[in-house]
Amino acid sequence: MQLDKLIEALLNYLLKVFSFDPDSPLLFTQLQFWAFFCLVFSGFALVQKRRQMRNAYLFFVSLLFYYKTSGLFVGMLLLVTCSDFLIAQGIYALREKEAWKRKLLLGLSVILDIGILCYFKYAYFFVDVINQIFGTQFTVENVVARFANEVVGENIFCVDRIILPIGISFYTFQILSYTCDVYKGLIKPVRNFLDFGFYVSFFPQLVAGPIVKASDFIPQLYRRFFLSRRMFGIAVFWIINGLMKKIILSNYLAVNFIDRVFTNPHLFSGFENLSALFLYSLQVYADFSGYTDIAIGLSLMMGFHLPANFNSPYKAPNCSNFWKRWHISLSRWLQTYLYIPLGGNRSMGFGTCFWVIFLTASALILSGSWWIAAIVFIIFSATILTGIYCPDRRRKIYANLNSMITMLLGGLWHGASMNFIIWGGLNGVGMIVFKFWRDMGLKTRVLITTATVVLLFSLQHFHPMGLWNVLLAFMLFLMVSMWVRLLYNLLGFKASFSWLEHAWSILVTFTFITFTRLFFRSGSNLDPATANQTAWDTATKMIHSIGTQWSVNILDVMSAYHRVFILFALGMIIHWLPTNLKRRYRLSFAMLPLPVICLAAICAVFFVYQFVTAKMQPFIYFQF
Repeated sequence: MQLDKLIEALLNYLLKVFSFDPDSPLLFTQLQFWAFFCLVFSGFALVQKRRQMRNAYLFFVSLLFYYKTSGLFVGMLLLVTCSDFLIAQGIYALREKEAWKRKLLLGLSVILDIGILCYFKYAYFFVDVINQIFGTQFTVENVVARFANEVVGENIFCVDRIILPIGISFYTFQILSYTCDVYKGLIKPVRNFLDFGFYVSFFPQLVAGPIVKASDFIPQLYRRFFLSRRMFGIAVFWIINGLMKKIILSNYLAVNFIDRVFTNPHLFSGFENLSALFLYSLQVYADFSGYTDIAIGLSLMMGFHLPANFNSPYKAPNCSNFWKRWHISLSRWLQTYLYIPLGGNRSMGFGTCFWVIFLTASALILSGSWWIAAIVFIIFSATILTGIYCPDRRRKIYANLNSMITMLLGGLWHGASMNFIIWGGLNGVGMIVFKFWRDMGLKTRVLITTATVVLLFSLQHFHPMGLWNVLLAFMLFLMVSMWVRLLYNLLGFKASFSWLEHAWSILVTFTFITFTRLFFRSGSNLDPATANQTAWDTATKMIHSIGTQWSVNILDVMSAYHRVFILFALGMIIHWLPTNLKRRYRLSFAMLPLPVICLAAICAVFFVYQFVTAKMQPFIYFQF
């Protein structure tokens, strides 16, 4: 009887381990994930010398991980993996035959992958478009869930709501890059399905990146496992670093301040709303880069190298440089597979015109205003016509137009909400303005910013106070920076104080990026069916509070939330430390004796989990 009970308990435990619990997905911040990884790594140690067995083992482990994270959506992952594996084989087989057949297969891959992504991510958006254009009353129905119910013969799955599979945007882009590179002849297709499945589903980076190019990762599938003592130390460092970023910085700041303000911005003062924005800039960086750090560390443990996805982005002195430091894998993907095919900085093609029309229609549908759509269309059309009739400026104009379209679509990649499009558009404007700004003289910049501030002051009473005051405050901030630069240049301090100019540029850029985060955060963590209106309401309430409600005592607020503000200050100081210093203490940690590394890891984990909140916070980029 005792043996029967023991077997039954063991079976129940295994059933729990291998079943999907939507209330308890596998997260890097949970102890059950680290128990899972210990078991996975133990099995990996047994098969690591046999390359084919190792790859197959990690492929099936990755599928199990995704099932534990997303349930039956693992079937969707397998579907696109199988389809693109076969399509890439077909493209390569036709490399010396009719080009149209290869284009047809590539088009099939794009339609299938993007079609699935659009169904799960943009179904509500497209239904709204159809209803507004034709006056219909269509509602969204989960046809995948309905089909699954018919297959099993029971109403198990909800058909009234479409749930976004975790990580679908990341693995879709990764698969598309593989098929496109095979089509271009840059790489040969993977012959073994298990190897290809492992490349697509490698669990450390599956659900939130970085987006790994096939040319960078697939050659590693055929190398022997190697883990030096130094690599082990660096891997442990990245894992601890990521956990600290996520739990100490991201989760603590969110739970104790940021989420409260964004939930009810009208209940808080302008200073508290503004503080929530700056705190969110640190939170989203700590959250996303923390995930990437853990993913890099876990991969390194198993002998695989993932590309860096962040490079101290808040050290950027301008918006263009920021996007070379932030979410680097996505920025490179958009540049390679969208910006350059549109024409890059050389020309404008059919794709540019198509996206102009699409984005204009999106502005009309999401805003519900013909005026906004007309303004967007006029700006795009004027830009195109200027490029056509001004040959000497054509390349620069086309480069800026393609860059703006890329940033707008990058915003739309995050979600079908007007807020995400505004966020992408503001970043695009920031990049374009910087290019023109860079070519101007300092005196011209001073005149432009001063004239803009005067104009805003004169028109202030004719516009909503909240938004106008926010714009005015930012332009005053920019004007002060221009006058400071002009004065110390006139006084001959340029050589001595170049570091001050650089620091001020970083501060201005950080402030601008933080302001754009208002629209990013407002559109996050929302039901897709109501995201557009809810996000816009949150953003407008927050802008109004920042622009008008400044009667609160700032010192009282900082005193009441002193732990939050101290943590923010420490986080930014660490972020702004010199890169060489960070590299030195990372290597110094890696070269410590193994017992010291293990002891340091235990102490760090114990310290980190003192900050764990009652409800574990998911990673922000899981929703994309």
